[in-house]
Amino acid sequence: MPLLPALEAFVPERVDYFREEEIRGANLPADRYALHFMAIGDWGRNGEYLQAEVAAGMGAWAAQNRTHFVISTGDNFYPKGVISEQDPLWHFSFENVYRAHSLQCDWYPVLGNHDYGSDPDAQVRYSAVSRRWKMSARYYSKEVSMGKGKGSALFVMLDTNAMVDEDRREETGRQLAWLEATLQAASNETKWKIVVGHHPAYTVGPRMERSQVELVRKTLADIFRKYGVDVYLSGHEHSLQHLKEEGFPHQFVSGAGSELTGVTSGIAYSRFEASVNGFMYASLDVGRLNMKAIDYTGKVLYETNLEK
Repeated sequence: MPLLPALEAFVPERVDYFREEEIRGANLPADRYALHFMAIGDWGRNGEYLQAEVAAGMGAWAAQNRTHFVISTGDNFYPKGVISEQDPLWHFSFENVYRAHSLQCDWYPVLGNHDYGSDPDAQVRYSAVSRRWKMSARYYSKEVSMGKGKGSALFVMLDTNAMVDEDRREETGRQLAWLEATLQAASNETKWKIVVGHHPAYTVGPRMERSQVELVRKTLADIFRKYGVDVYLSGHEHSLQHLKEEGFPHQFVSGAGSELTGVTSGIAYSRFEASVNGFMYASLDVGRLNMKAIDYTGKVLYETNLEK
């Protein structure tokens, strides 16, 4: 049976990275923001296609900049996911690639389409094996504290594969009911609502005209507007993008963890696009979110600030 959260269990697990014993990078200089995370997607290729170089760049960045956790936007293992918690790909594509000490923090993944090639629930079960792989179900949520008196950020992790599969409409209905309940239950303490899924709702990559993108957009847009979602973070396109269309939250695509695909410039809703290997780095505080697109050498390609 698929490992799916019960509808009644929509109250997210609360995570606090600010207890003294849990602060990573305690010797790093403080900055203006309370919470920091990296986002990377479409990476699991045994270190090839510059995956190892991106991992090294992430490790170097996190060694110099506070990083409380990493979000993976899916397609964690190519070409067909993993078959079990003991699949050698856990070693060759994850543990022995993202091996820097600075990356031994919590990882919050979602499933991509390639992860469904074998046993997607093996990635859920691996959470009982790994100290850093934190995937409690195919879709789940985390409420992360931004420090005492600073409120929290709600991260809602979706399985968008169900949304683009016509044979999984019933499952999609359950997930959407859970999504609404989770967003509705957010308290006044919740300052940011960030939703993560593999498939983009907008893109300037090669999937721009594909029906899957339109399906995700139509499925999520009304719920996002109703509950004031601030950011949608995705992968699937093997590039780095910042997109903003009227009536939809800011969308960031971070799918440049290994093999790349192209991008199209000049699209009205695109604020940034680059077919360059790298990752994204976010910094949050009560009313501010800073997002950087960083290539595998550590160069900041793009930076933007969102305010509430």
